Amino acid sequence: MDFINPEKILDQLELREDMTACEFGCGSGIFSIALAKRLKKGRVYGLDILEEKLSAFKSRAQLEGVSNVETILADIEKIGGSKLGDNSLDLVLIPNVLFENEDKRVIIEEAKRITRPRGEILILDWKKKSPLGPKKGRISAEEVKTIASSLNLTFKKEIEAGEYHYCLLFTKP
Repeated sequence: MDFINPEKILDQLELREDMTACEFGCGSGIFSIALAKRLKKGRVYGLDILEEKLSAFKSRAQLEGVSNVETILADIEKIGGSKLGDNSLDLVLIPNVLFENEDKRVIIEEAKRITRPRGEILILDWKKKSPLGPKKGRISAEEVKTIASSLNLTFKKEIEAGEYHYCLLFTKP
């Protein structure tokens, strides 16, 4: 994951210190912690289906002195699985998660459910033709745009994410 630079990606977003955000599939919290440092008056939720990943995230946050984070054991492959309220977040990050899951649409649908009106959803995943990364389960940027459009999400912009990944930003109406 070292070839993804969360700082460079976050630099391309319009963040406010008081935003509430979450990361689907947070793992050890690389994105969540970088985000929490910018959202000093806000809150960042790290969601993962594996307890050991959340434990690693908590340790890392503690080491880095980040206290505005919370972890949630969650199954983002079902509506309501994030355990977060409807229209409750300003920003949802979905980094390198879609390729791992069978039902990509339901993950984006769950992100939409918890995003406030005019909130944003950032989807970062492997480019189909990338020589690195997983060979199975990849979804193209165009396929993601099609799913998002079918969920009435508005494509806002493409964000530079390096040569192996695409990064798309959507807005909820």
